[in-house]
Amino acid sequence: MKSLTSFSLILSFIILLGYGSKVFSNTFQYKNSWKAGVARVKITPEESMWMAGYASRDHASEGKLTDLWAKALLLEDANGNRAIMISTDLVAIRQVISEPVRNRIQKLYGLTRSQILINASHTHTGPETQSAPHIFSLDKKELEKIDRYAKKLEDQLVNLVAEAIKNLKPATLFSENGVSRFQVNRRNNSENRLDLQTELKGPNDFAVPVIKVVDAKGKIMAIAFGYACHNTVLGTYDWSGDYAGFAQIELEKKYPGATALFFQGAGADQNPLPRRTVSLAMQYGETLAASVNSVLKEQMKPLSSNLKLSYSEIDLKFEKASPTAQELKFIISDSSDTPAYLKANAKVLLSKLEKGEKLITSYPYPVQVWQLGEQALITLGGEVLVGYAIELKKIFGKNIFVFGYSNDVMAYIPTSIVWKEGGYEATRSPIFTTPWASDIEEVIIKEVKRLAEETGLKP
Repeated sequence: MKSLTSFSLILSFIILLGYGSKVFSNTFQYKNSWKAGVARVKITPEESMWMAGYASRDHASEGKLTDLWAKALLLEDANGNRAIMISTDLVAIRQVISEPVRNRIQKLYGLTRSQILINASHTHTGPETQSAPHIFSLDKKELEKIDRYAKKLEDQLVNLVAEAIKNLKPATLFSENGVSRFQVNRRNNSENRLDLQTELKGPNDFAVPVIKVVDAKGKIMAIAFGYACHNTVLGTYDWSGDYAGFAQIELEKKYPGATALFFQGAGADQNPLPRRTVSLAMQYGETLAASVNSVLKEQMKPLSSNLKLSYSEIDLKFEKASPTAQELKFIISDSSDTPAYLKANAKVLLSKLEKGEKLITSYPYPVQVWQLGEQALITLGGEVLVGYAIELKKIFGKNIFVFGYSNDVMAYIPTSIVWKEGGYEATRSPIFTTPWASDIEEVIIKEVKRLAEETGLKP
C-alpha cells in the first residue's frame, strides 16, 4: 500500500512537471512576441449633471465617490495586425457615441469595426450620455450638459487610441478563467426575501476571464478582466465605478504601474446581492480583485502572437409593428400606471412621426469574435442575459470569454426562454411597444457560429 502511494505521488509529480515544462516552454517561445500599449483618461464629469441607470432619479449628481475612467489596451501580433480593447466606467456605449467614435478611429488609425472593442461596465452611478429618449422632459440647461459631456467623451475615446499606439512595446500575453460568486440571478431570486432564502436559484456564470500583459522585463503592464453582473450595488447621486471601479482600484494598488481594465460580461439578469451600501460595493470589488489576483499568480496559458478578428451587424427584427401616432398619443395621455419614462419615450417617437420620419422596424446588432492566439473572445451588443454565455460555452468550450455591453448598448437581449417567460428583461427592445422577435437567440447564436468559422474557432 505504501509503495502504491509512493508510486502515485511520483506519477503525479511527473505529470505536473510535464505540464509545467510545457507552460514554461510555450512562455519562452511566445516571450515578447506581442506588442501592447495601454492608455487611460479620466472621464468623471467636471460639473453636476444628470446620472444614468435609474429612471427614478429626480435631480442631478451631488458629488464623487471615485473617479470614472476610460482605458485602452492595444494589441499588435507578430504580423502587425492590431486590435484595441476599450473599457469605460459608463452605464452604456450607445450608437450615438459608438458610431462616430469607431468611424473616427478607422479614419485616423486604420482600425476597422472588427478590430475595435468598446465595452461599458454598466455602472449606475455614471453620467447620462444621450439627451433622449427617457430624459426628454429635462430642461434645456441639463440637456446641454449631457450633449457637452458626450462630445468631450467622444474626443477622449478617440484620443485614447493614439496614446495607446504611442505606448506600444514588446509584451507577452496570458489568459485564464477564474471564479467569483457574488452574482445572484435576479429573475429567480427575490431581493426583498434574500435573508429568508435557504438556496439561490440560477442560471449563473461565475467565470472571471483574465488577460495578463507582461512587458519585456517581466512586469505586469495590463490586466484585462471581466465579470457578468450588474454594477448596481450603489444608487446614490455620487459618481463611482461601483464594484467594478473598486476592483480596478484594488488591482492597480497591488500591481503598481499596471492598468486594470474591467469588461462587463453577459450579466443583464445578474445582480450583486445584497446591495445598496458603499461597504458592500467595496467588498464585492475586493472579492473580484482577489479572484483576478489568484489567476494572475497561477499558471496562466501563454498566447501565441496571432490575431484573428471578425465582426458583423445582423438585422434583428421586432415581434410587432412599430407604433402608430394614434397608439403613441394614447400612451402619452394614459392616466393609469404607465411609467413616466415610457411616456417620455412615446413623446420622442411621436415627435419623429410628426416630423415625417419613419420609425425603425429592425436594429443593426453588433456581433464580434476574436481569437487572441489560443484565447477565444466573443462580444455581443446590448444588455445580454447570462443564458447566452452558458449556451456559447456549451458550443465552444468553458474557457472562452463572453462579453456583453459591447460596441452598442441599445436594449436588453433576452434568451428564447426568457422571451417566453416575459417580464422586464424580455420586453425591452429599442421600440418599447414591441419586444424583439421570438427567434432572437437563434439568430444571434447562428451569427456567432458563422463568425467563429471565419476566425478558425471550432465547436
